[in-house]
Amino acid sequence: MNIWMVRGGKLGEFETIAIEKCLACLGFFEMPNLNKANTKAAMRELVETTYPAASKARVGTFFAQVYSFAHRMQVGDIIAMPLKGQPQVALARVTGPYEYCTDLGDIRHVRKVEWIRPNVPRGEFKQDLLNLFPPMTVCQIQRLNAVERFQAILNGKADPGYEPDEESDNIAEIEQSDEIAVEQLARDQIRAHIEANFKKHDLARLVDAVLQAEGYVTHFSPPGPDGGVDILARRGSFGLDGPKLCVQVKSSLAPADVTILRTLLGTMVNFKAEEGLLVCWGGFNNVALKEARQSFFSVRLWDADDLIAAIERNYDQLPKELHSELPLKRIWALVVEEE
Repeated sequence: MNIWMVRGGKLGEFETIAIEKCLACLGFFEMPNLNKANTKAAMRELVETTYPAASKARVGTFFAQVYSFAHRMQVGDIIAMPLKGQPQVALARVTGPYEYCTDLGDIRHVRKVEWIRPNVPRGEFKQDLLNLFPPMTVCQIQRLNAVERFQAILNGKADPGYEPDEESDNIAEIEQSDEIAVEQLARDQIRAHIEANFKKHDLARLVDAVLQAEGYVTHFSPPGPDGGVDILARRGSFGLDGPKLCVQVKSSLAPADVTILRTLLGTMVNFKAEEGLLVCWGGFNNVALKEARQSFFSVRLWDADDLIAAIERNYDQLPKELHSELPLKRIWALVVEEE
């Protein structure tokens, strides 16, 4: 059994249809049916023909991905799909061979899969395992006892971590990959710090500080029963201008279900609020995301990545005591184009 990372499109555009249709989807829609090339030489030639202007290195990268997806990946292998719009990883088992399809828009290359755990919070993976997800579409993940660890998570158990053999420890085995996406690595480190230091009511306190930095005047509910709302907010010098905002914050690592969304909608009616913000650290399941579209003009959903983005956007305006609890530093890094 092998472990494969297969992304759901560069922007996550294939993720919904992949989960709904039980498919792993490859991009490269310019490529013809990959079954036409059953050998490595034939596949490389097919890539060169499809992308005549591509450099030798780019051809090699494309070849490795499409050949692996079509021919190296086997029934029974595990697929991990990091979700672009959620702090989650979807896990599946491959159930069918490569297929070429023409009825799914830009999606051409697929494998049938069974999504066993489609909403695994990133927090269930230890950081070194997350570091193995490179910024490409398809990649085999082999290092750091990945097979045993993914199998454990697939079965709902904790990530057992990596314990190198003292007699055969190889420093290269535990070094971070050069292909790690630096931005995602930094985001994962910030996420882990917030999970450890801002639990339950403290996470709502952090959200309250972010809203104040955004220009809201807020009423923050103290610990204890909150009547379905953690924060009431409104703009203006006295908090009397613009729409009334109800905010509910959930710190659970598990994806929130639609019940939490419906509760917020009911609370908005009780407080006569025109707008709502639901902050769920572990993200949302597919049912909640679908129902949220019906309330697009009145409710916004934030997951961990959305909150971290808001923190980064307003960090200089946050209280100094929060700076000591959440010490961040802005850095600049060269953007390397994805191959």
